[in-house]
Amino acid sequence: MTASNDQNVARFTELDARPMPGRIVGYLRYMGPGYLQSAMTLGGGSAFAALFSGAAFGYQLLWVAPAAMLLGVIVMSAIAWQTLSTGADPYDALKKHVHPVFAWAFAWGGLLSSIIWQFAQYALAAAMLSLLFGVEAWVGGLIALAWCVAIGLLHGRARSFIRTYEVILTGMVWFIVVAMAVVVFQSGVPDPAAVAKGFIPSIPSDWTGTNADGVETSISAMTLVVSGLAAAVGANMLFVYPYTLRKNGWGRAHRRLARYDLVFGMFIPFTIAVSLMVIASASVFHFGEGGFAGSKIHPAKAAAIFASPDRLGPVVGLWIFGLGILAMALSSITMQMLASGFAGVKLFGVREDSVGHKFFILLPAIGVFGAVVWADIAPWVAVPTNVICGLFLPASYLGFTLLLRRRSFLGEDTPKNPLAIWWIGGMLLGTIVLTVFLATVVIEQGPGFIERFVGSGG
Repeated sequence: MTASNDQNVARFTELDARPMPGRIVGYLRYMGPGYLQSAMTLGGGSAFAALFSGAAFGYQLLWVAPAAMLLGVIVMSAIAWQTLSTGADPYDALKKHVHPVFAWAFAWGGLLSSIIWQFAQYALAAAMLSLLFGVEAWVGGLIALAWCVAIGLLHGRARSFIRTYEVILTGMVWFIVVAMAVVVFQSGVPDPAAVAKGFIPSIPSDWTGTNADGVETSISAMTLVVSGLAAAVGANMLFVYPYTLRKNGWGRAHRRLARYDLVFGMFIPFTIAVSLMVIASASVFHFGEGGFAGSKIHPAKAAAIFASPDRLGPVVGLWIFGLGILAMALSSITMQMLASGFAGVKLFGVREDSVGHKFFILLPAIGVFGAVVWADIAPWVAVPTNVICGLFLPASYLGFTLLLRRRSFLGEDTPKNPLAIWWIGGMLLGTIVLTVFLATVVIEQGPGFIERFVGSGG
């Protein structure tokens, strides 16, 4: 054991022994990987879902975001325990101690989801830059690309640059939280009792009404709930997390820190940001004059509506909300680049920090074309991507669940109750929810996708 490791053990042994308030204060300066997960999950998908949920159902689905992220914390903390207890590479551990199929699902899910969903993130970033600064969509895409390439490549450098990367993304996460808080405050203080009731799990009746095109339509609350829970941890989030722990030099001494980091870096910022966005959307679209029109609300369209003089005005509605949404898109893009880089290292055997590694970090940059073509390609990639990447995720969950019970791998660190119950139960619940979500996607969207595909071929 090196002197540095001895110091780490002594430092965190002392912190772990403190009462909880002092322990939290002591941990704050070391937190980082959890914020990277917030930065990844706070993206275009979160914005669309929160705006849509608030507009259609008011405060009734506020409970979904914290419930989904609690599931995410349980899964991630189990993976952190395995990684930090053994120091083993998670891909290699799955391949050796469970089965190569689980390792491939783990890595390919991280790679494919990181590349394909970049198109949507660049489309959102370009739309917000166009709204804020009046640039053409393709110019906005190039601006986003330049920023994300510069930030993404920082992570392949020295430890000080890794910490800089984490500080930048931590700042972006809290900027998003503050921006959403300002939007809610400006839109009017909501009824505290109604908001509190929204955090109690319930399934409201489906929304029915006439959409913006004058067509009678219905929106399923259950679909929003299941998809929200299924999106708690994406395939790329699951893949990149243990590698950020290893890259930071964390080990056995950091096992408790990792759990606090997930709570304070991932659970709390994500829950606050998404909840505030749901409340803002509910205040303006669900309870506001004119009501909900029955169609999905693009964040750029929401910003334009928020900015009207009779709503929030241009400062809050356009600039503060708009910059918050832009930060969500940019932070997601950079984290997906990081996930792609690590996936390339494992799947294709390139050396970390090599030219090959940088190639895989930059590979998702092809998503910049989404700034101008996403609307055309979205119907073709949304359904198959949901299904394909979704299939990788429950396979990964199952692999890590099996790994958690391998005494040949964990030895004396094989978790005992109550941790074992929490971790195994959370992973199995996540697997079930994902399976239900995939079945829902195939049943509801599959026939339409096949019809479009067959029709285009004719």
